[in-house]
Amino acid sequence: MDTPEIRPERQKPPRPPRRRGRTTLLIAGAAALGVVSGVVTGYAVQFDREPTPLPPLSQPDLRDSKTLPAGPGTTAQSVNVNRRVKTDGDLRKLLLKKPKGAKAATSLSDGWTSLVEYSGAYDKPDRMFQEMVNDDSRRIATASWEERGEVFVTVNLIQFRDDDVLAAREWGSGQQGYMAMEGHAGNSGRPIPGSGNGRVYVYDKPIRQAGYEPLYRARVIAQRGDVVMEIWYLNNAREVSAKAVMSLAKQQLERL
Repeated sequence: MDTPEIRPERQKPPRPPRRRGRTTLLIAGAAALGVVSGVVTGYAVQFDREPTPLPPLSQPDLRDSKTLPAGPGTTAQSVNVNRRVKTDGDLRKLLLKKPKGAKAATSLSDGWTSLVEYSGAYDKPDRMFQEMVNDDSRRIATASWEERGEVFVTVNLIQFRDDDVLAAREWGSGQQGYMAMEGHAGNSGRPIPGSGNGRVYVYDKPIRQAGYEPLYRARVIAQRGDVVMEIWYLNNAREVSAKAVMSLAKQQLERL
């Protein structure tokens, strides 16, 4: 499968708060939602290894106690599919918990974001929706919170079925492919240690609009198995702390 042609038409930025009183920025799942790739190092190594033969049963009177090879239909990928038990359960349980003192987004109380809602954050939602369907997306678990009316965080765990192709890897790669472009982050981001090719992108320029305060942004894109991890981090008071975003990225990857 070729690299997805997802070059998201400019994402709709969240509405920045007005200068008077800093009206709370609404990030109810649609605050500049973006769409993460690269198999993390340990996963990539294990995924490509051939299946390990099963040891013989321990009964002493078995006629043939030699280690048997894997069956003809067993492949490295089919074995590793069974290792995804952690993400086959309630995906919401793997989401980061909101920090102490933070306020959760009430509209996301159930922890799920529909494909329609997710695609709706783009200038051409119909195109994004079709891309997600074509890539066999399975579900999206979301957590979102705000701190002090200044920092707004949205975490998305986007899961793909990955039955025939490694859709999560390819879809995430497509997302990372445009982040360095003008109008997006404008840089190639910083690698997340131990994540394979997960990266943290702090946008070079804030969103500026007359009558509103500058809105500073950062985005995290990473992948583990069949899940693409995405974090949007917004600050309407000051420049984004790359250290703070990196810390969140590491914590979320550990939960996966």
